[in-house]
Amino acid sequence: MSGSTLFTDAMALTPAGDGVYDGELNEHWTIGPRGSGPKVHGGAMLALCAHAARLEHGDESVWPVAIAGNYLWAPDPGPMRVSTTVRKRGRRVSLIDVELSQAVQTTDGRSREEQRVAVRASVTMGEPEHHVPPLLSVNPVVPLMPPEPPPGLESIGPGHPMAAVVNLAHGCDIRPSLTTLEPRTDGGPPVIEYWVRPKGVAPDPLFALLCGDVSAPVTFGVNRFGWAPTVQLTAYLRTLPADGWLRIMCTTVQIGQDWFDEDHIVVDCEGHIVVQSRQLAMVPPPQ
Repeated sequence: MSGSTLFTDAMALTPAGDGVYDGELNEHWTIGPRGSGPKVHGGAMLALCAHAARLEHGDESVWPVAIAGNYLWAPDPGPMRVSTTVRKRGRRVSLIDVELSQAVQTTDGRSREEQRVAVRASVTMGEPEHHVPPLLSVNPVVPLMPPEPPPGLESIGPGHPMAAVVNLAHGCDIRPSLTTLEPRTDGGPPVIEYWVRPKGVAPDPLFALLCGDVSAPVTFGVNRFGWAPTVQLTAYLRTLPADGWLRIMCTTVQIGQDWFDEDHIVVDCEGHIVVQSRQLAMVPPPQ
């Protein structure tokens, strides 16, 4: 599947027994210039952990309603392994631990490979709500972003200023509002807007979880560019997405000298909050 750009192919996992699944970290679902060591997208790895947990649980009506991932190192595109451990299997809520690892050469002088864990995740399994009216909803996306991208908003592709970095655009149509990526002149916090949908397939909950990490770092708003490695990412799946564009709004509470937080709200074309996420990441150094 390594040559395919379909999201469903990037999520493909093969059972290897005892809660272990083999797969591929797809080169198209990466961030960073080709030829200079692009980084596998953190949201894609979180979605793979969620997918493995769902396969191990075995109930098609159950999805990862919450997933908390810790990122230990940045693996390369290529073969990988996902190992699952069921901690609780309940009537409404189950808990599964997941480790995503990749074979690496040891550095102790002996020529052998060992599995090195790149992401360790705790996955809470349950049945998300099915588009029932909430008792209360404070949804900031609907009044600010229409269900479809505004006319003229360019998709990331050849000639786009972000095309050399956002390799995800091979597998999904990503339309960022470039005006929201620029530093604000009024001193206010950055609020970044995206419209995203996968190519060739309808958005599913795993793709929605990936979209909880789709934005460029909010540090762009304070003129800090470059790789901002995610240290911890927690995402909630609130409901199943409708078929259409997903609207993503990315915000922050504080950008420190070393650490920053970044929040995503993912809303489908019908106005439902599908995913909420928060991550802790490292501020890129000044250039």
